[in-house]
Amino acid sequence: MAEAFEVKAVARHIQISPQKVRLVLDVVRNKDAEEALDILRFMPQKAAEPVYKLVQSAVANAEQNYGLEIDELFISRIYADDGPRRRLSPYGGRFGARGRFKPILRRTSHVTVVLAEREVVDYEI
Repeated sequence: MAEAFEVKAVARHIQISPQKVRLVLDVVRNKDAEEALDILRFMPQKAAEPVYKLVQSAVANAEQNYGLEIDELFISRIYADDGPRRRLSPYGGRFGARGRFKPILRRTSHVTVVLAEREVVDYEI
């Protein structure tokens, strides 16, 4: 049996916190690529748009570089890691207890998607 292809695409420095991105990623994990694109297109979350573009880019990479069809692809792994955090100080912050200052953290995330080829089962009659 031939080894299945894996196609990877990464989007870095997305200006959404990883916790919010993971809510969207959990919906499309282990789905077919075409079905995942349809789901992401109509999700109301802000994180759905960059994830949609990322999955679309991974599908285009698979078609262009390896000649795979979108019908054969599914999302085998998709995850969001922490990116760098921007601290808004000295002016962007809140005053905390006992005279302390709490800076506002702007979180970013790195999203990785890995598409794999679905195993085609041939039944012999």
